[in-house]
Amino acid sequence: MQITRAELHQALREPEEGELEPVFSALTEPRFALGLETIYEGYLVLYEPQDGDAALVAGDYLYAQGLARIAALGEVEAVSDLAELISVCAQARADSRPGDGAAWAATAALLGQGRLVKARETFAATGEAGALDVLARKAAGDRAIDKALAAHARLTS
Repeated sequence: MQITRAELHQALREPEEGELEPVFSALTEPRFALGLETIYEGYLVLYEPQDGDAALVAGDYLYAQGLARIAALGEVEAVSDLAELISVCAQARADSRPGDGAAWAATAALLGQGRLVKARETFAATGEAGALDVLARKAAGDRAIDKALAAHARLTS
């Protein structure tokens, strides 16, 4: 894979004023917010149409930075939840299935609590995200989830 310095700089440049919109960080504990949004930015970079090599490098870098921030807190269960989130969302994207927003919302709202296993397994096996949505709404409330999912839909459409 060949990537130029200019391509890498463009992929990792500082955002312009008002360019970034926190999406799922409002659903999680403040100590997890920056790491979670960093991982989410990596997700957006990897799955939006753009230069493949630069996007791959930037997206993976953001995933690693976000996971490192969470790992530095010593929260093994939270790191595990995020690794599973990345995996099930990659699978959903590869299969062109909806439901990634519910997976992000539930993970953000319940990060590190060990309450996502069954709902996440159902989503991975069947593509049904209803249980994830219910968990997210119970934990964070309808209004917060609706706001996050609307932002996610805007950013991924």
